[in-house]
Amino acid sequence: MTIRIGANPIGWSNDDMTELGGHISLEQCLSEAQAAGFVGMELGNKFPREASALKQVLSAHGQVLVSGWYSSELLVRSVPEELANLRSHLDLLKACGSNVLVFAETSNAIHGDIDKPLSQRPVMADEDWAEFGRKITEVADATLAEGVRLVYHHHMGTIVQSAKDIDAFMACTGPSVHLLLDAGHATWGGADPADLARRYRNRISHVHSKDVRKDVMAKAAVEDLSFLKAVIAGVYTVPGDGMIDFVSVLKELPGYSGWVIVEAEQYSDKISALEFAKLGYSNLSRYLREAGLIESPA
Repeated sequence: MTIRIGANPIGWSNDDMTELGGHISLEQCLSEAQAAGFVGMELGNKFPREASALKQVLSAHGQVLVSGWYSSELLVRSVPEELANLRSHLDLLKACGSNVLVFAETSNAIHGDIDKPLSQRPVMADEDWAEFGRKITEVADATLAEGVRLVYHHHMGTIVQSAKDIDAFMACTGPSVHLLLDAGHATWGGADPADLARRYRNRISHVHSKDVRKDVMAKAAVEDLSFLKAVIAGVYTVPGDGMIDFVSVLKELPGYSGWVIVEAEQYSDKISALEFAKLGYSNLSRYLREAGLIESPA
């Protein structure tokens, strides 16, 4: 069993609002990730997209490539069209040794629209899940045949947000499709991440461990905020700085092997990304030990 702790660069520079953390260089991000203890990074908008250059800049800071987000549009594309669009991204992951593909349907998503409240997020009709699941499974079969597991990222502002959505998604997809368990998105979406971990543990191949600030989540609901406005208000933070009991979640993943990622959005240029990275790494390491997933240092 091998568990490695990585980070997402969104903790330094926000991908959906590039002005947040826009002044932080890739060099600073990777240097601080290494200083905090991380050994792997997911992709962000400042990373080179050519394999040799990407591997070089990562290895210079003691990192390897974990994976990278891919925006699917299977609700409007055919499977061959999606696979053609995915090709260059999948090739980059493969060339850099990644074995998971972070995948999310975004053709009708609203999480990138700062003016659209989450109450207006898309909802899938019951009769449409089967066809969507068939197409996702075809894509997942194809990527797995090349050694890369599709892990689906349930996400606020998308068609897979709530516990009901996640259950419907898991029921309509085949065994090649696995779940990216994101504790922060699950909690904000109204699901219990520990319950999701317990029910789907055999199909969870990637974990994001962002935390949620309960007061900001409540504010977002009362004021009907958009996803991005809630992010700016600080709804997400690193493990241990919010409301989630990560030990209970991680205890539901006995035998888990793979990456556990600190992925908490940069929400203000006034915060220290390094201090949050150190806090997230320290807390997550402790939670993994307490859950029995990694051994305590001698």
